[in-house]
Amino acid sequence: MQAEGEVVHLPTGHVEHGALFDTFVEEEHVRLFKALYFVTGSREEAEDLAQEAFLKLWEHWDRIETINDPTAYLFGVALNGFRMRRRRATMAIRRQPPPAEQRDEYLEAEMREDIRRLLLEVTPRQRAALLLVDLLGYPAEQAASILRIRPSTVRSLVSQGRTTLRTTEGVRDA
Repeated sequence: MQAEGEVVHLPTGHVEHGALFDTFVEEEHVRLFKALYFVTGSREEAEDLAQEAFLKLWEHWDRIETINDPTAYLFGVALNGFRMRRRRATMAIRRQPPPAEQRDEYLEAEMREDIRRLLLEVTPRQRAALLLVDLLGYPAEQAASILRIRPSTVRSLVSQGRTTLRTTEGVRDA
């Protein structure tokens, strides 16, 4: 085993190409795994990243003499793999639609019933004006045309209806 930070000098020549790589893997696997585990916090992800880094190094092993520091290269490849995974995960999360709100159908039914009861407290004309103006968003002029009354009458009915609803709701809350 080599000391922390020590540069690995790989012998060339009579040693078989694959055996050299096997020796390198044996010497560096534990250190690389520990470093990746520290970075990722996950044994599985650290092991996956280590394997991917060794695989990439193996792909360039025939040119190992051109790599100044194979250990640094290995660690760099592993950390780049980690950063790429994080980036892909972040992008995938950003592309996800927001979770749908959980609807409480019982609460919705109760609210509809409460609204229905409240609307029964106002006169039919006030109710019609409130629904057209407040619920459907028509301006007073269009609501007047629909109801065949003057716009000022629509505004008056809406005002009276709102006052009745506030008073009725205020009595219920008390």
